[in-house]
Amino acid sequence: MLYMPVIYLFYNENGFSTTELFGLHAIYSIVIAVLEVPSGYFADACGKKTALVTGTFLGVLGFSAYSVSHTLTGFIIAEILLGIGESFVSGADSAILYDTLAEQKKEKNYLKTESRLSAVGNASEALAGLFVSLVVFQTVRINFFLQTILTFIAFIAACFLIEPHIHIDRKKPGFGEILGIVGYTFRENRILGKFVVFSAIIGYSSLLMAWFAQPIFNQAGLDKNYYGYAWVVLNSLVAAGSLLALKINHFLGAKAIFVFIAAGMSVFYLLVALEISYLAFIPMAVFYIIRGSAHPILKNYINNHTPSDKRATVLSLRSLLIRILYSSTGPFLGVVSDTISLSTALYLCGTSIFISAMVFAFLILREHYNNLH
Repeated sequence: MLYMPVIYLFYNENGFSTTELFGLHAIYSIVIAVLEVPSGYFADACGKKTALVTGTFLGVLGFSAYSVSHTLTGFIIAEILLGIGESFVSGADSAILYDTLAEQKKEKNYLKTESRLSAVGNASEALAGLFVSLVVFQTVRINFFLQTILTFIAFIAACFLIEPHIHIDRKKPGFGEILGIVGYTFRENRILGKFVVFSAIIGYSSLLMAWFAQPIFNQAGLDKNYYGYAWVVLNSLVAAGSLLALKINHFLGAKAIFVFIAAGMSVFYLLVALEISYLAFIPMAVFYIIRGSAHPILKNYINNHTPSDKRATVLSLRSLLIRILYSSTGPFLGVVSDTISLSTALYLCGTSIFISAMVFAFLILREHYNNLH
């Protein structure tokens, strides 16, 4: 993610506003929303490795388009290619990990392994922030050329993955079976459906903060030369939170972990909005630690309640909901930020996320209680 620490600067460099930043990413989210479940089903039906190879190749094309584009049309094409690529990767990556562990009778190690992978990923993004801080190119665009090279390395790596034997080829693949998995998730396996929705709300919260971070830096008065350093700190905190996920989940247990995550991923929006200055970096820091713990914990709950032949599709349903939430609210929040204030946009985010996440946290706890009785 070499481009993320400077994405706000890149859009400014090309004459785009915060509204257009959120709008372009909404296009990306809409593409994912349309293809998320079909691509997840593709991973289940045709192999997770095949999906990952396809997705990373499209990622190379998308970043190549960004590297050479200077107009809104070029940026839209890039976002569409990246959206299609991400839809193939999303879900298939966690699914192939869980299936690999299940084949080795080590599925109980999933949370520990997913947490470590998440920590490594965020540590690498922190290093990206350090890189763009220490190596300042004449234009931000050069970072996108380098991102294309990194994504090509990911494509080569995907080609060397090994599909677990636990993978089951479907006898009658088709749209009807996709609808069957949706029905299984939200009607037959009710606790799984609630896990998916709750995890989607938390993922939406993370996604919004990632895009709000640099406008917050800007309003707080942080020099643009230090954006990369701030990105280093925030992603290092996510990595630390990921490493703590197993301990936090064990310490809080099923009864408290959902309320803790729901509160942590919403209240700190409100605290940041109170005063967007250097003091805002304190609640942001806590938010990023909780974010690091939340995602591997919630993916673990989903995987534990999902059969192997449905896993990538179910995880894609989670991503689908995240993208629907973002694409339906992101452009509006960008307009609010530009025309009213950034604080108002953050207050709206924090309040809506708190209410929706708390509702599903208590629904999960009630379902868990009913299952015990």
